[in-house]
Amino acid sequence: MNTLIGGNGMLQLYARNPHYLQFRSEPVVLITCGEHYGSVLNGAMDYVRYLDTLQRWGFNLTRTFSGVYREIPGSFGIVDNVLAPTPEAYVSPWKQVNGKYTLREFNAAYFARLRDFVQKASERGIVVELVLFCFWYEQALWEICPMHPRNNVEGIGPEDKEQVYRVEDNPLLPVMEAFVRRVVQELNAFDNVYYEIINEPYSRHDHTAYEQWQRHIAKVIRETEASLPNQHLIAMNVQNRTLRIANPPEEVSIFNFHYALPEAVAWNYHLQKVMSDDETGFAGQCASPYRIEAWQFMLSGGGVFSHLDYSYTVEHPDGTAPIRAETPGYGGDDLRRQIAFLKRFLEQIQVWDLQPCNEILAWYAGDVRICVMGAPGKRYVLHIAEGAPQTTVMLGIPAGTYRLQWFSPANCHLVREDDVQHEGGYLVLRTPLYAEDVALHVEKHP
Repeated sequence: MNTLIGGNGMLQLYARNPHYLQFRSEPVVLITCGEHYGSVLNGAMDYVRYLDTLQRWGFNLTRTFSGVYREIPGSFGIVDNVLAPTPEAYVSPWKQVNGKYTLREFNAAYFARLRDFVQKASERGIVVELVLFCFWYEQALWEICPMHPRNNVEGIGPEDKEQVYRVEDNPLLPVMEAFVRRVVQELNAFDNVYYEIINEPYSRHDHTAYEQWQRHIAKVIRETEASLPNQHLIAMNVQNRTLRIANPPEEVSIFNFHYALPEAVAWNYHLQKVMSDDETGFAGQCASPYRIEAWQFMLSGGGVFSHLDYSYTVEHPDGTAPIRAETPGYGGDDLRRQIAFLKRFLEQIQVWDLQPCNEILAWYAGDVRICVMGAPGKRYVLHIAEGAPQTTVMLGIPAGTYRLQWFSPANCHLVREDDVQHEGGYLVLRTPLYAEDVALHVEKHP
């Protein structure tokens, strides 16, 4: 019997527009401001309070690491890093025996915590992106992993972090395969999960991104689920900012970019898959750059936006921790309010029924960045960044009577509403005054 935990439909590609997802039988955009990926592996993290905070803001996604990779307090200048548990708080996938881990036996407490986290997220309508593996940024991070030869009873695994994610002549490959199979089996009944194979594999800087190994792990997931009731989506982390994807694995449905540009969508739209801005950061410690990144990406045809919010900590799982100067990003109620407004806006306009329409931009004044989505001849949505305090745009749209609604993404409200009679040719519009960005919804009257 197929017992599905959650709603009445798996997370899957939206059949009418596969650039978006469908969850519990409804099209969705997945949008969040989430913690730094340690909810499961850090036993000190109160993930119920964290998930309650996401639900209160209306967010529907969280990204979490499996626990194979973890960080050390102080890594990357992150203060109170949820991904860097104390040794006592670390919850490993493998059982610990006499101070070492045995890679032949899994930790029952870990899988109980993983299932409970996904269950609690499901109850709140939140999708979990589970990141199975991660690039080893420093040798010290590999040396605390249970798979490092000094840390496991079996004494297997390479000393060199660069040799972990390979297929040939790798005694760790069966260990990783067994871990992936166990995770997939444990979570198969949940409708609110998708798997990312590995975080930032391109950080190796040799242009391979462990591609052979990634393809192998994707096949392990698919082969494991072939005999199970439910099949889940697989994501691949492609690159920072943008990249033209070539020869993608057929098993992958979601392509993750970090610090994404609109070009990440435009260059890969032909793939008919979901493009995701999966992590933000390094753009300052105020809301505006991350808000603008979100609007520009989503109004280029992106289907997922996941802001990395450092205001969630073990001491402040509700996102009330102050952001310190050394923190490589930003978070807090002001940005959460703006990102929540974006999510409601996209849902209200039913963005999954639209497509990129930058071709209607006949002309615009000044140094501005404009992204356009639309249902040609019926309605259009624009996001205009920079060019403040006011700019002019010229749209090549059919004649008719249109309702114009101008919105402030920063202040989260409708600024102005007008009806215009367009006689044909180019419609010239002057924006309201704005400080950083402005959004416009244009809808033709029947």
